[in-house]
Amino acid sequence: MSARKPNPAIILAVISFGVFVAADDLTVVSTMLRQIIFDLEIPLPEGLGDAAWIVNAYLIAYVVVMPFIGRVSDVIGRRPVYIASLLLFLAGSIWVPFAPNLGWFIAGRVLTALGGGAMVPVGMAVIGDVYAVKKRPSALGTLGAIDTAGWVWGPLYGALLIRFLDWRWQFYLNIPLSLFAIVLSWWALRHLPKPQETGRIDWIGTALLTAGLLSLSIALLNGNDIQSAGGLAELTGEQPPNMAPLYVLALICFVCFFLVESRISRGAKGIFRWASGVAPLLDARLFRRKNFTPAIGVNFLVGAVLIIAMVNVPLLVNVLEVDVTQAALTSGFLLSAMTISMAIMAYVGGRLTETVSYRPVTIAGLLAIVIGFALMGKTWELETSMSQMAWQLAILGTGFGLVIAPISAAVINAAPIDQRGIASSLVIVLRLIGMSVGLSGLTAWGLRRFVELRESIELPPITDPSFQNSVVEGLTEVTITVLTETFLISSVIAGLAIFFALSLRSEDKLEPAIDHVSAGTPAE
Repeated sequence: MSARKPNPAIILAVISFGVFVAADDLTVVSTMLRQIIFDLEIPLPEGLGDAAWIVNAYLIAYVVVMPFIGRVSDVIGRRPVYIASLLLFLAGSIWVPFAPNLGWFIAGRVLTALGGGAMVPVGMAVIGDVYAVKKRPSALGTLGAIDTAGWVWGPLYGALLIRFLDWRWQFYLNIPLSLFAIVLSWWALRHLPKPQETGRIDWIGTALLTAGLLSLSIALLNGNDIQSAGGLAELTGEQPPNMAPLYVLALICFVCFFLVESRISRGAKGIFRWASGVAPLLDARLFRRKNFTPAIGVNFLVGAVLIIAMVNVPLLVNVLEVDVTQAALTSGFLLSAMTISMAIMAYVGGRLTETVSYRPVTIAGLLAIVIGFALMGKTWELETSMSQMAWQLAILGTGFGLVIAPISAAVINAAPIDQRGIASSLVIVLRLIGMSVGLSGLTAWGLRRFVELRESIELPPITDPSFQNSVVEGLTEVTITVLTETFLISSVIAGLAIFFALSLRSEDKLEPAIDHVSAGTPAE
């Protein structure tokens, strides 16, 4: 009997391989975008809005698929869903390099996003299934570190491919990697027990949540962001679209979704008789379980400030560096200081969580984020050295890394076995939505602040020979001021997350791991 138990270490290695490949695909396009636009013959600047969908379509599909696929894995099992995700990723990787135009390219990217977006939460749920409670934080920290390493490696990998081969090789190479991952997963996950309880899929809840996430994602990605508000209107004469109807639609869908899920969770009666035998997509009672709500609250706020570092650091470097190529290299160097420390500390955070529980590790990570952003907001200026920026970003990355494992473990441990898939999905979805909300909100504020400060620039008469230099210097100072102020605001937001973290508690009685349940023995 023991020979048929899942081997947690092997399963972690196999899941990590698939997650790394998917994470790489999430960010690799960033350094390939210029060549892709050229090869697909997208006219510039009028085609910038269409080209944005190369990135946006992937992110939207990546977010939207997670809750549904996580719940499906709860109902029909992790192994078939994880392998199906790999097959979707494989199909998209075959499709993309042969796409004759932008429309077909985007369709292929959506397929890879659906597969890649499904792999992470299902993989996290598998880790929650096969690892005993005390060992989950380090396993989830390892998975988080590998996921982070994947999207750190992506832009560098893309740049190397562009330099020596062609962007299509990213997808050509995905094909054997995906096939290898499918074979490994088929073998390694073969002894995962089937779900203890099954039920019909909640299609109405799925439709409502999908429509809500789709509307919110499109609104956030196409509203007051840098691209639409900062340059596209000036280049093409087009104004940013009005996203208010999509925000309203998203709100209506989310309210209806929670009403339906709450009613199904309490019992299918009256007008909800149709839901008899339906497994709710999201059991509303999850939010009343210990640690669940504060953990996802921290996760949302961390996502909101993580994206500010990822976007505004390169923007600031572009202001400081005149040479575009040098600016790109400097941005990569600085962000690597953050992301490398983030990957390392994700593993360390998992090990620490096993020793001292969720709350102290999470608070330590959030304090590091507060300190990192505060230093950046107070000390970064025109003369700041790259080495100083790098060590301060390393502090920031340390904080982000420390938070990953305890928050993921707190959410997954709070969920019963038959809800781990959807719980794992919410970890990623809330972080990604937080990133979109943070970017949209702080960018909108930053643009208004830029206009306000620009009007206060004191200039010499236009006939003065120093007029042009004064304009450039004034705009540079204003831009740096706005960007550093967003760092200070991010520090405050991270501080607010500490109040959520204070509600985290140590676990006394938790759901056992599936391997122990299937063997009929208590969890370790």
